[in-house]
Amino acid sequence: MARAYLRSPTSESSCVGPAIFKTEIGRLRRLQVLLLDNNTLNGKIPSNLSGCANLIDFRVGYNLLIGEIPTTLGTWSKLRYFGLYKNNMTGTIPSYFGNLSSLEKFSLVYNNLGGNIPESFGQLSKLAFFSVAVNTLSGAIPPSIFNLSSLNFFSVEFNRIEGRLPLDIGITLPNIKTLGFSRNQFTGSIPVSISNATNLEYKGFTENKISGEVHSLEKLHRLKSFLIANNNLGNEGANDLSFLCYLTNATYLKILDIGLNNFRGEFPKCIGNLSTTLKVLNLESNKIFGSIHSEIGNLINLEDLEIFHNKLSSNIPYEIGKLQKLQYLDLSQNNFFGNISSSLGNLTTVLYLRLFENNLQGSIPLSLKNCRNLIELYLNNNNLTGSISPQVIGLSFSATILDLSTNQLTGVLPMEIGTLINLEYLNISKNMLIGKIPASLGSYIKLEFLDMRRNLFQGIIPPSLGLLRGLQELDLSNNNLSGQIPKILEHFVFLQFLNLSYNHFEGEVPVDGIFKNKSATFITGNDKLCGGIPKFQLPKCKHEKSRKRKLTLTLKLIISIFFGLLGATLIVSLLLLCSLTKKRKENTLSDSRNFLLNLSYQSLLNATDGFSSTNLIGVGSFGSVYKGILDQGRHIVAIKVLNFLHHGASKSFIAKCEALRNVRH
Repeated sequence: MARAYLRSPTSESSCVGPAIFKTEIGRLRRLQVLLLDNNTLNGKIPSNLSGCANLIDFRVGYNLLIGEIPTTLGTWSKLRYFGLYKNNMTGTIPSYFGNLSSLEKFSLVYNNLGGNIPESFGQLSKLAFFSVAVNTLSGAIPPSIFNLSSLNFFSVEFNRIEGRLPLDIGITLPNIKTLGFSRNQFTGSIPVSISNATNLEYKGFTENKISGEVHSLEKLHRLKSFLIANNNLGNEGANDLSFLCYLTNATYLKILDIGLNNFRGEFPKCIGNLSTTLKVLNLESNKIFGSIHSEIGNLINLEDLEIFHNKLSSNIPYEIGKLQKLQYLDLSQNNFFGNISSSLGNLTTVLYLRLFENNLQGSIPLSLKNCRNLIELYLNNNNLTGSISPQVIGLSFSATILDLSTNQLTGVLPMEIGTLINLEYLNISKNMLIGKIPASLGSYIKLEFLDMRRNLFQGIIPPSLGLLRGLQELDLSNNNLSGQIPKILEHFVFLQFLNLSYNHFEGEVPVDGIFKNKSATFITGNDKLCGGIPKFQLPKCKHEKSRKRKLTLTLKLIISIFFGLLGATLIVSLLLLCSLTKKRKENTLSDSRNFLLNLSYQSLLNATDGFSSTNLIGVGSFGSVYKGILDQGRHIVAIKVLNFLHHGASKSFIAKCEALRNVRH
């Protein structure tokens, strides 16, 4: 038998590259098995593959192939397995497949195929596996297909197929193990004959328009998955849920999902007798009433328990704490009352805990601190009282959602709330919490939603909230907060909703960022605010003018004081200087006068070294100034030599002499 296991582009037997489905493959006349899974092939399927007339097994799944299925492939008369799953094929399913009488397995899962399922498939008497799930197929399933007694796997899930299921489907398909009809548009009822399909392991009818009652399932001993959620099943009668008790015979049952229907009746006690292999139990959104019985604790392998949006009214049974593999627990939107059972602290693997919209009372149990893996905790819309314990609020480093809103919680919000560094959603609104907003809230760098409205918080908005740059919604309304609105909120680029109404904020309202949008910013009920954009219709900030006036007066006062002190300092300094120099001048005055009167030209010539350039100090308009040393170095003087040839030099000499004569120096 010729085979081509073309899994790698480096394989010696490969004639197909990692990117292109080459036409050379069509020349392999003796080829019987062609496996090209996971080769990232793209492009279209070559039409000359019809040359592989001996092909038995054709599988090219998990690639990037496009285009329509070639019409030439109808020559593969020996084909047993056709697998073109998980590609991007378009067009319709060719009818010639119905002529390939040896075909046993046919899979086109995960493509973009449309149109109807060809009626010719009803001719394939050896067909055991048929799956066209996850496409855009429409129309009705040809009735002839349901007469293929060889079928053990049949799935058309995630399409747009409509019609009714044959009433005798459980008889005409005696070997069927998988029936997948979920997410289509089927109508009618679930055929009673399904109970005769004793080999059935998977029954998927989710998200259709099926109605009526569910009949006896007592013969389905091998059933592993029973999915009928999101339909119109149930007659709102007392016996709507009786079929569940027949499933106690299904000892391999792992998934039971009957949510989003019209089932009514008391919570069946027999649920506690279902197989211990059960992992998923979903009864959500029905009209089930009564109590959850203690037998629920028998389902020790349960991982997902969802009974929300029903009419159950009882205490949460202590036995739920025995389900230590539970990861998802949702009992919300019922009428559960009493305290939250402390046994929930035993659910150390639970990721999602939802108890909102009930009538639960008492405090939040300290045992919840043991739920270290919690991602979401919803306790909102109950009658819980007491304070928020620091131990509970710091229960996890992985929590992304915490909702304690609409209760009667009191006390302060613990600083330990800042340990939930991965938090994205925090709602503690509509309680009676007091004190200041903890600065530790600034650690929530991932926070997108923060709602603290309708409490008794006071003080300012802590500056640390300026670190929450990812915020999309912030509601601090109806508290006793004061101070100014932080200008940093202007720079929150993701902020889409801001409510600061009914507090005691004062001062100027920022004008940029979220504050430009009046329909997204709410600041009413703060009487001392001013400024902002005109649409807020707030008064102008008068305090700005008075502040400028005060600043001006202050500056003038400072300047006056400065110059006053400077003047006084100068006067004192001058008086002191005059006092010190007066005595010195009195001692030297007579000597200086006598000395100067006896100076000769020769003395000046000697003092300046012959008026040399080395003693030249500077040159002016009417002459030059030299450095002179008199009386053997005891007196250093400046000697000016006037140039009388320069016009005006004479007048300058007379003016300087007159000035020097009148100055004491």
